[in-house]
Amino acid sequence: MWPAILTLLPTIGLLFLFYVIMKHIMEGDRRERIAQRQWEQEHSDEMSADKRADKS
Repeated sequence: MWPAILTLLPTIGLLFLFYVIMKHIMEGDRRERIAQRQWEQEHSDEMSADKRADKS
């Protein structure tokens, strides 16, 4: 019984490591998409303000 469990420990460890890495990758991607969306919104607001100032 114990040898079978001991042989699965490296696989379980790698699975846990894979889970943690993928979780951080997904979290970073989510934060990057939010930051990109905010930057694009600010940039588009600035462009709109510039266009309105040019018309005046």
